[in-house]
Amino acid sequence: MIKLHDLYFKPFISEPEIDAIVQRMVDDVANDLQDEIPVFVGILNGSFMFVSDFVKKYPKPCEVTFIKLASYEGVKSSEDIQRLIGLTQDLSGRKVVILEDIIDSGNTLEEVHRIFERENVDELKIATLFYKPEAYKKDYKLHYVGIEIPNKFIVGYGLDYDGLGRDLPEIYQLKTTQHMINLVLFGPPGAGKGTQANFLKETYNLVHISTGDVFRFNIKNETALGVLAKSFMDKGELVPDQVTIDMLHAEVNKNADANGFIFDGFPRNTIQADALDKILEEKDSKVNAMVALEVDDAILVQRLLERGKTSGRPDDANEAVIRNRIKIYYNETAILKDFYSNQDKYFGVDGVGSIEEITTRLNSVIDKL
Repeated sequence: MIKLHDLYFKPFISEPEIDAIVQRMVDDVANDLQDEIPVFVGILNGSFMFVSDFVKKYPKPCEVTFIKLASYEGVKSSEDIQRLIGLTQDLSGRKVVILEDIIDSGNTLEEVHRIFERENVDELKIATLFYKPEAYKKDYKLHYVGIEIPNKFIVGYGLDYDGLGRDLPEIYQLKTTQHMINLVLFGPPGAGKGTQANFLKETYNLVHISTGDVFRFNIKNETALGVLAKSFMDKGELVPDQVTIDMLHAEVNKNADANGFIFDGFPRNTIQADALDKILEEKDSKVNAMVALEVDDAILVQRLLERGKTSGRPDDANEAVIRNRIKIYYNETAILKDFYSNQDKYFGVDGVGSIEEITTRLNSVIDKL
């Protein structure tokens, strides 16, 4: 990600991808115009990189000129189009191709057509590198389109945000969720995840999503996913990853305005971890860290046996069952530890000490993100 002024932007279209798109457009235009010597007209300021790369790739003689129009204020397209620099050559009877960096509302294109109606050109064609079909409100034909993109603000390759970003060789898209932190909280049974999650969600104003709670809610309320999950559980089978993923996806969508999430018990494997990345990508966000509470097995066993005296949970009262649960945790987490370590997102935190001491250690890790 990059930051320009007060906003964050994420990578969207790479430099090699742009180069391939421009080459394809050049090939199409050259094939259509054959031996004609066209006049390419760039719309400043945004198209200067596009025009430069386009004419360098163009295989036949051509002429180049520019006009400058202003239509953007901040990140919104303005209805007021100002003509700042006009044409200085006679284009009567010439083949003219407008080279636009981007067409969204079409307001600038409307002004371009007004200008060239008075120039008596033989033919006027429009070529735009980027096109936002959702935003386009005009009826003018676009003869050459490099790539269709969503109606989101972009910078780079000549496009700017309040003056910054034109120099970037690739395209970045506005990150609409500007300040979001997402944590995967892990730890073996008895490590104190639930206790610490309650402190973390209050401190950082996050939504705590516990896989166990989500399953219980869906099964109790007999949602479609709950009924489906129970059908597998009743047969003694593991609930398929996709069912779990769909439940978590729905839970994230319930909290559209969240500042971030604490995922407790999810993901359990790399399939779920990849799915979580996609879920958060929809919100222009990502997993910031996997934070794992690390506690020696002997201490975990003692904690759970002690808890079993009051919890009423049979799996807290049997040492053999407890040790098996811990073994399963390590078998599952080892894969995810590597998954997040490879992204420099794994943080092990000492889970032994008072609740306050452990909370302080967790806060110290998160505050540095």
